[in-house]
Amino acid sequence: MGPMTDEKNAGPDERLSYEQARAELASVVERLEKGGTSLEESLALWERGERLAEICQRWLDGARARIDAARQQPPDA
Repeated sequence: MGPMTDEKNAGPDERLSYEQARAELASVVERLEKGGTSLEESLALWERGERLAEICQRWLDGARARIDAARQQPPDA
């Protein structure tokens, strides 16, 4: 189970793996950098990118918390 809280009732975004979210985010950034999109489409891409970045950050925060917890356990546990 990932860092998302209620995966059973989660929307499709919450079920994205870190790798999936990162890959889609890279694609969004590439499209924004390329330009040639309307203002409305650029705003939608930007908002999607923000959402994907948030998902990636939550995965990273969850991994960091697990590493910190593992470090705090005694070696013989």
